[in-house]
Amino acid sequence: MTTSPERPSGRRFTVTDMVLVLGLLGCVTLGASITIPGISQPDQEWPAEVLAVVACLAQLKARDHPRTAVVVATVCTVITLGLGYLLTPLLLAPLMIALYRLAAITDPRTSCVFGAVTMAVVVAAAVSDRPTTEMILLRTVGPVLWLMLPLVGGSRDRLRRDYVDSVQARAAYAERTREEEARLRVAEERMRIARELHDAVAHHMAVANAQAGTARHLTPTHPEQAQKLLDDLTATTSSALLELRATVGVLRQNGDPDTDPLEPAPGLDRLPELIATCETAGVEVTVTTEGEPRPLSPGVDLTAYRIIQEALTNVTKHGAGTGARVRLAYSESRLLISVTNDGTAAASVPGGGYGLMGMRERAHSVGGDLRAGPRPEGGFEVTTALPLHPLALEEDKATL
Repeated sequence: MTTSPERPSGRRFTVTDMVLVLGLLGCVTLGASITIPGISQPDQEWPAEVLAVVACLAQLKARDHPRTAVVVATVCTVITLGLGYLLTPLLLAPLMIALYRLAAITDPRTSCVFGAVTMAVVVAAAVSDRPTTEMILLRTVGPVLWLMLPLVGGSRDRLRRDYVDSVQARAAYAERTREEEARLRVAEERMRIARELHDAVAHHMAVANAQAGTARHLTPTHPEQAQKLLDDLTATTSSALLELRATVGVLRQNGDPDTDPLEPAPGLDRLPELIATCETAGVEVTVTTEGEPRPLSPGVDLTAYRIIQEALTNVTKHGAGTGARVRLAYSESRLLISVTNDGTAAASVPGGGYGLMGMRERAHSVGGDLRAGPRPEGGFEVTTALPLHPLALEEDKATL
């Protein structure tokens, strides 16, 4: 396969090649005029000059047809040697330029084949012209070395050009990869913020909606209880605003001096507060803990809290009055969480809505797993197994 090096514009291309042709003609003319005492030479130089013109004109198309240029230059050189002219590097100049371009443009195999054949033909022509041992080194070793020089130079030029092309290609690929990675990170950050907003706002708004509905129902008959629910509603909306402010505040952390200190990320230590909020909305929640509670990494602690929060939010919206049961089971390497209710959840369809998607993404992000679906005996259950630390993957997920 032929590779195409960069070519100059049309006019510059012609001028450059014409200058090269004139230089090669001068070299061949000078080489044809060289004589060595004791070695017969043709009396006239014009035959060598005519052959040189043909060989040199072939170089005008060497960039497009390097093999043809080598063949034409080889034939002209062999005829010149057959006429009895002394073999010198000046006489081989057109052939050397043709071999250089062949090695610089074509693949290594083509260069080796044409180079070997050309050297064999030239050496054979030089030896057959004078079969005696007269200047045998000049007629054998000399042409081989002279013709190998442009082949090596052209090959080095091709390798250098291929190396530059590969470096540019790698740089372009690295730039594209960097841009794609940046877009991926932006998308992941947007998903993380959207998940945090959904978990925080959806829970509080669901509880606030339940509290407001209950308060409206109790106002005519139990104004004292309605007033208490309204007070709880105020606390719920305040908590929602605080979490919303903390989440949105993440977007202002890049050198913004007006950023207020953010609250610590919630964890299982705030589970009693979460349960109390749900109870004000009419959902009785019971919590059972099995095993010895173990410390969790911040990421796992936040994930556990958010999963329980989202599960209770679904209970509040779709199963109010039926109650919910939260079970925490600690083992050596993981925490098993299950949230069960006896009502009907809207997310009971496999795949669920954004809430279930968010819970699964959270569990997977720390190396855990999550399953959610209706129970055979009725109701809905969310079960997740989380490693105590993100690097310590759970040993067995089959118990879910």
